[in-house]
Amino acid sequence: MAKSSNLTRTDLDSSFESQLSVSSRTSYRSLRLAEKERRKNQTGDPFVLALKYFSEVKAGTPRAGNDILKRNLVLVERVGLSRGMPPEAISVMLDFAMSLRMGTNNQFTLCVTSVRVLKFLIPATVVPQEAVVRAVSWLCVGKIAISTQVLFLRWVLTVFDMIDSKDHIRAIYGFIFSFVTEENLSPYICHLLYLLTRRESVQPFRVRKLLDLQTKMGRQPFLLHLLSLYKVFYPKLVTLALPSRMRSGFKIHNSTWKVALCAVQKRNNGQVSSDISLSLGLKDETNSRKRKFHHLELPSLSSSIQSNSSSSRSRKVLSLEQLHSFPHLLDNLHCIELPSQMASLLGSSLALCYLDYVQDDSVFLRLNFWLGHALHEEFLYCSRDGSSGSSSEALHFLNRLLSTQHFLQEGFSSTEGFLYKFLNVWDGSLLRPQILGLLSDIPVVPSSCISQLLFEPLMQLFFTSTLFFKCSVIDCLNNMLLKWLTWHSVYALEDGLDISLNRHTPMNMTLSGFMDSVMELVRFVGRLATMGLQLEGCHSLLLSFILDFYETVCDMFLKYGLPLVVMPPAGVFYPALFSTDPVSVDRLSYIMYRYKKNLTSAKCQQQETKQAFHISRQTCQEFNHYLLFMVNCLWNSKMFLPGMAIEVDQELLVLSKVPEPWTSFDLNHHPAFLGYALDFHHKCWPERKDIDFNSIKAAKPWNWYLEFLFSQGFQGLQQFAQSSINRRSVAGISGQRGSQPTSR
Repeated sequence: MAKSSNLTRTDLDSSFESQLSVSSRTSYRSLRLAEKERRKNQTGDPFVLALKYFSEVKAGTPRAGNDILKRNLVLVERVGLSRGMPPEAISVMLDFAMSLRMGTNNQFTLCVTSVRVLKFLIPATVVPQEAVVRAVSWLCVGKIAISTQVLFLRWVLTVFDMIDSKDHIRAIYGFIFSFVTEENLSPYICHLLYLLTRRESVQPFRVRKLLDLQTKMGRQPFLLHLLSLYKVFYPKLVTLALPSRMRSGFKIHNSTWKVALCAVQKRNNGQVSSDISLSLGLKDETNSRKRKFHHLELPSLSSSIQSNSSSSRSRKVLSLEQLHSFPHLLDNLHCIELPSQMASLLGSSLALCYLDYVQDDSVFLRLNFWLGHALHEEFLYCSRDGSSGSSSEALHFLNRLLSTQHFLQEGFSSTEGFLYKFLNVWDGSLLRPQILGLLSDIPVVPSSCISQLLFEPLMQLFFTSTLFFKCSVIDCLNNMLLKWLTWHSVYALEDGLDISLNRHTPMNMTLSGFMDSVMELVRFVGRLATMGLQLEGCHSLLLSFILDFYETVCDMFLKYGLPLVVMPPAGVFYPALFSTDPVSVDRLSYIMYRYKKNLTSAKCQQQETKQAFHISRQTCQEFNHYLLFMVNCLWNSKMFLPGMAIEVDQELLVLSKVPEPWTSFDLNHHPAFLGYALDFHHKCWPERKDIDFNSIKAAKPWNWYLEFLFSQGFQGLQQFAQSSINRRSVAGISGQRGSQPTSR
């Protein structure tokens, strides 16, 4: 039985191995058949056959009456406009279009097919740089019409950020530069050179050529922008004085392909990692609902040099997307390659650290160009669309821009230009926190144009808006003033004659010009505050934001070293003094205390250094007037008396039937402190049933009452009393005794 059992097991093993061998052969046969079928299908794919036709077509092949050409052209065009063309197809069709192999020697006939091919050359993923290099080489043949050359350059600019690498294109920088003298091509060539320029690209003979062109063509924006980039790299080579503010020199040339690119990217579910979508916009109102979202999304980091290229092999290069930590960044600071898409820097904290370290002005120029288009074109369309998807997209984009500017501690010039235009059409509610946040980041505006650019549109919004918006505007202007003063205190030169307000803008401003701008801003906020308090009935919330602003203003000299003191207007001082909120009165007391400290220090320094400060006699008189009025009102009970700042006819006072009206606003009768006075009265005289606040004015109870108020947290009131009130007199800033009110 055992033997029989062993034979049976052997037979089973042999049978299993035989079945496994048969199964393996069947599986291999199936794979071979599947591969053969795939190759057969691929060989028979009409699109593949059409590409093969265009790659093998011979020069001189007739175009008229060529049904094969028409059939293949329609097939490739349908694929290109529907789902985009792969890189291999881009190479084949671009070479076919630029080589002009179809038709006769008639230039018009030669270019008809080329123009048609260029118009449906829509990339599905990336564009091979070798295809672009070969196409550029065809420009020197001389057979291509100027209009076709312009269309080709527009196509290159449209798909520039989709090109897989640009090191070989930069290698033919000189060849591309040679076309800058062509009048019709010059705007597009300058734009392409602007995108390709590096430090090693700037040569003296190229600067001379551009200057000669400018002499011949005039101050064209595209020439000025390319020269400005050259000047960033080598300031000594470009001696031309460039304007501090230039309008956009390069236009967006994607109108021929934008609809098809939108459709392809939407169908591919945004798989194209490129910021070309940032430049796709439909200006037609009826087609706005077809716009693809994510036009304001930041592209991912991608190196401008391929890892296997000759440039990367010749020198050690590390792309930003390969960095994983801040120590890794510190170890490789001198071998980092900037990405091909500068907009991707905004999406990486490590990239921003590197950007802040290298201080490469060319990168800021590229970023400003991209931001200017994104804000003027894409943001406005997303805002007008009104859908939840586009609104959240715009919100995310502006938040990212805000965080970037806060990280760099300065704003972008393109953001500043956009805000000046946007304020004229803004309704005050659309993305209010983000817009006001960007507005607070703008650098100092010259006093000659600050009213037109900033004050007039803000004033219209302020007076027609809600209380919350008024508070937001005052807070925004307070933050703006804080940043201006901080820039002054950090970047001012020791001699105090010239300050540069932004490291990446060519605009410089003298100290007197800076002070004029600050003065205009403070006075503008004073006008807004006065009218706003009248419109809102001296609302305590609005008054709180206004006092925040003047807490900044009162310390401009001591905290920020700016020899300028501006007093609040009467429309702010008196509502704060007569407020029913004790916190407002306390904060006003602190502001007056700081004003006195700043004025005293300024006058002492003026006497020691013999320097002329921008503190006029009128400012000192205003301060002394406010100071004496506060003391007479809160301490000396001298309201509504003849000779005081606020006089009321005695007959009206009698008709009011208010007993002792001159004591209505001292510290024990003031509406803001009435509750504290009542509490103090109960603690001092608990047995009394009638309340007599005048009993607090006695010598000892009055001192106890003041200590009681100070113990409640009114530190501003305490500092004001300690610095400005004594037993006998109140001294003015000028050193002369005024009305000399005495405290009891």
